[in-house]
Amino acid sequence: MNVVELLDLARREDIALIRFEYCDFSGVARTKAVNVSQLRSKLSEGVALTRAQMSINLLEEVIDVEGMAPIGEIRIVPDLETFSILPWSPRSASILCDQLDHNRKDWGACPRSFLKGAIDKASSMGLRIEAAFENEYYLATEKDGKFVALDVPNHAPVYSSIGHDFYDFLAIETIEALEAQSIVVEQSINEYGAGQREIAIRYSDALRAADNQMKFRDTIRGVALKHGIYASFAPKPFPDQIGSGAHVHFSVWDEAKEHNLFYSKDDPKSFSALGRSFIAGVALHLPALVALTAPSYNSYRRLTPSAWASATNAWGYDNKEAALRVTSPFYGREEHSMNVEYKPSDPSANPYLSLGGLIYAGLDGIERGLVPNPPCDKDPAKYSQEELKRLGVVSLPSSMDQALDNLERDSYLTEALGEMRANGYLKVRRSEARAFSEADLEFEIANHFYKF
Repeated sequence: MNVVELLDLARREDIALIRFEYCDFSGVARTKAVNVSQLRSKLSEGVALTRAQMSINLLEEVIDVEGMAPIGEIRIVPDLETFSILPWSPRSASILCDQLDHNRKDWGACPRSFLKGAIDKASSMGLRIEAAFENEYYLATEKDGKFVALDVPNHAPVYSSIGHDFYDFLAIETIEALEAQSIVVEQSINEYGAGQREIAIRYSDALRAADNQMKFRDTIRGVALKHGIYASFAPKPFPDQIGSGAHVHFSVWDEAKEHNLFYSKDDPKSFSALGRSFIAGVALHLPALVALTAPSYNSYRRLTPSAWASATNAWGYDNKEAALRVTSPFYGREEHSMNVEYKPSDPSANPYLSLGGLIYAGLDGIERGLVPNPPCDKDPAKYSQEELKRLGVVSLPSSMDQALDNLERDSYLTEALGEMRANGYLKVRRSEARAFSEADLEFEIANHFYKF
């Protein structure tokens, strides 16, 4: 879509406000809304944003970060291809943005530019990344200042007709809103938790996958709110219920997108040597990578053994307890459907940092020709310590602080992030870890439930 086409569409649809949206280090979608009368100029020049905005943490505190003081401005510059009319908000639209300096280049802390860098690195190797985020979330109402799960009495069974009868009025409206924004929905499920849902969307190229994750969260929340319902993307919004993930399904193709390079017709499991090198790189960096993919304080209530979320860096074939699950391909379209599911990922993550970090880690494995440890064929929690050692399986961090320490020590990932982005991210996230560690569970849930 070019500028003329976009302006014509906004005029035909009688749009009044356009949200110029970006995602901060804490995973919060932030926006400045532009009046339609100013849209033509703002599409090219962007919208001014203080450099300090990226130093704000989940508690809305401004953290002292070098280069991110409230002095000087950057620009949030829109990608015209991400323009969407918002079905749940009359006369409103949104457009996703890069954060650029006055020279129209990454100012050093733009999350979307980080993902673009990972995509460029893959392209320089003749590779193209396809991906999709598979989200779980909770629906709730508010009563006496508390969130209450939206569920039938005594809890609807998982994957049940009862659960679908109770939720489908909202699911159908939500699916229609997603499809109106050209996001293809594949499945809608009532999940294990009380009031928990899952919607799976179709994969796309890596940048669009992260863009779709931003649009997905906005859409789920916006449609639900029309009905007085809150949609929570917190990893563990109800401590006594199962956690919510945003599993990343990904595959690597040739640049022409003619061949899925994860597929091998000669391998007994149909999984290629290149695919194994990619997951070896991810597994190697995983103890640090989770600081980007499961990044919030609340995330570590989910990453526990035998919770279908993964608590180790194990990989395996169709192993739902492994961090990296090589999926079994579908009959008749084996090459096209071969992919890997990355499980220690949740919706509190900034999707550009999360997917960018995952890609960089996998490319490191390919460049170095890494070979993964043997696959796990059962829940890692069922192995003895001796067996885990033989399989090269290590535990993932059990806290936000541990994950951030690992990220700071991982020179490959911090160099990929760049000095300002890495420094800013670590300082903002450490401020959150400190604040939540000094508070109680009620404070934690209250400040995670409806932020992402």
